[in-house]
Amino acid sequence: MGTYNPNTNPATIDLNFERALDWLQKGAQPTDTCRAILSYKGVLYKKHLLGGVAKGAFSESDAEAKFNKWLGEKEGKIAAKVNKLATDAKSAEKARIAAEAKVSEERAKAIAEKKAAAEAEAAAAAQEAEAGEAAAETPAEE
Repeated sequence: MGTYNPNTNPATIDLNFERALDWLQKGAQPTDTCRAILSYKGVLYKKHLLGGVAKGAFSESDAEAKFNKWLGEKEGKIAAKVNKLATDAKSAEKARIAAEAKVSEERAKAIAEKKAAAEAEAAAAAQEAEAGEAAAETPAEE
């Protein structure tokens, strides 16, 4: 009748709608999980509308109009969820990149400070060495 993949967001459901509807009309009793999937795809709603047509509550064209309206709203909700997930993923990616750039900048700053400190130490050592050589040369002359 179809496949169900709960690992995707939103879950991927490929369903043979007509076959599932026929299956229900023949008296099948779906499990709770199957009922949830059939409800999500609109099979149960369509069965309910066809039951109303059989009782004479409204015409088949009215039932089709109601179902198509429901289906359009459902597709809109699913599209909104997919768009929201995509924008959330993009904003999370931007936040991650900004945080990574901040850490990178802090590391570069720390490295620059270490280099400046090492250069200052080297310059101080060089000055001490020059002062020591100058002091060593001055007593030798006396």
